Amino acid sequence: MGDDSIQQLTMPKWGLAMKQGKVVDWLVAEGTEITAGTEVLEVETEKITGNVESPVSGMLRRRVAEPGLEVPVGGLLGVIAGASVADADIDRFVEGFKTEDVEDDHVAKDDTPLFVEVGGRRLCYLKRGDDGAAVVLIHGFAGDLNNWLFNHGTLAENHAVYALDLPGHGQSSKDVGDASMEFFVDAVQDWLDALEIQEAHFVGHSMGGVICLTLAERYPERVLSCTLIATAGLGPEINHEYLTGVIEADRRKQLKPHLEKLFADPAQVTRQLVDDVLKFKRLDGVRDALKAMAGKFIVDGQQAWLIGEKRHQLSIPLLVIWGAADQIVPSGHASGLPQTAQVEILEGCGHMVQMEAAGDVNRLVQQFLAGVPS
Repeated sequence: MGDDSIQQLTMPKWGLAMKQGKVVDWLVAEGTEITAGTEVLEVETEKITGNVESPVSGMLRRRVAEPGLEVPVGGLLGVIAGASVADADIDRFVEGFKTEDVEDDHVAKDDTPLFVEVGGRRLCYLKRGDDGAAVVLIHGFAGDLNNWLFNHGTLAENHAVYALDLPGHGQSSKDVGDASMEFFVDAVQDWLDALEIQEAHFVGHSMGGVICLTLAERYPERVLSCTLIATAGLGPEINHEYLTGVIEADRRKQLKPHLEKLFADPAQVTRQLVDDVLKFKRLDGVRDALKAMAGKFIVDGQQAWLIGEKRHQLSIPLLVIWGAADQIVPSGHASGLPQTAQVEILEGCGHMVQMEAAGDVNRLVQQFLAGVPS
């Protein structure tokens, strides 16, 4: 950024339904020199709280939105400019800023979920970006493509990124067949065929991670790399009470304590997040699908979908990210991987590390992907 240029810092769009966010607090003072990717303020949405990163390097010259202010998506949060820019020029920029001039960048054409028929089932996915090799994001048990709301857009800066709703989840068909690992791997494989994606980088969270690993084992020609986030499949231990609690709870008071186990900071679980999960569970077929999956995924309180000794045979580029405070799957499962695997344990984070430390996770994944031979 040139010394005489002015850049806006605007309210991002996290998730398909986000319309506005509330400024919680600024993390840097006016006059601070920052670099692109610096977390500059904390924003609370209906679903979750996250940190907004600066899109450019420069000086934070003006904090426009004060804590407590509700700002629409695309609205002005702050101004980044060189030290040589006059205060009067920044005043004019702020006064002349119109949210509608930038909101089209946030409410983008690629924010519409897409659907495809695969094996007689309707699968939902969201694509962002068009450049570079494909990246496929696969969520975990009882999750959906919105689990990547802090990651999808950033990763799409250099790649065509697809977030998939697995069968039984999100807006996809609730038919999960025999609910076996083979069923889900075949569903992903058939979905790739339907979209004519010959090969891709895969990023899997929790149950989605073991699906990615199994896909890489069976169809290595299609998997350029795997990024595993708090992944299942590397050891038998798992908080099976969490899965049972999520399936059985039918009221907010019952469900919230279980969802709080996903985060190092339980305050991350908002009322809206709990309500959204309850709403999803009340859809026809969801409870049966979750029970069927849990019955195959967990046996006698332990993980049944295990890579086991096959982990030592993994030859694909591998990045493993875990929250040190994960209460669902222990981070110790990251040990015993091939020496070529890059393992990152992030302090102060739980099972949803891609949300809790989105900036760190995004940078790790971007750097990793940049180093994978094409």
